[in-house]
Amino acid sequence: MRCPFCGNVDTQVKDSRPAEDNVAIRRRRFCPACGGRFTTYERVQLRDLVVVKSNGRREDFDRAKLERSIRIAMQKRPIEPERIDQMISGIVRRLESMGDTDIPSKVIGEIVMETLARIDTVSYVRFASVYKNFQAADDFDKFVSELRPQTAEE
Repeated sequence: MRCPFCGNVDTQVKDSRPAEDNVAIRRRRFCPACGGRFTTYERVQLRDLVVVKSNGRREDFDRAKLERSIRIAMQKRPIEPERIDQMISGIVRRLESMGDTDIPSKVIGEIVMETLARIDTVSYVRFASVYKNFQAADDFDKFVSELRPQTAEE
């Protein structure tokens, strides 16, 4: 593994342990050239996924991009970091097990929204505001009003 500080390719593993509910291995590494320490994660990847954007463009699936967008939506929310990691791993496993390597970005967005809705409503609304491209306060109001349970008018 290449050292992110000096570029040396001869780094040493100092410690390995299971992470993310035993679906990844966390490795603490040391670079003998510069003395830098860093962490890597190793995960099983069932297949290479390709995201098909709404304009037809295709790009390789990037777990880090998915993780960034979810963490931004969940920023400053009372959710354990381990719970977020489990959620992200669950979404990736679900995508990998869909049977097709080409996955429309719309499907990924819907799966993320469905998952966030079950975990934290505020994060769900935050993610939806970007995903659905809200332009005005009215967009938020309409979306949130759809979340509220309807009371029977008498």
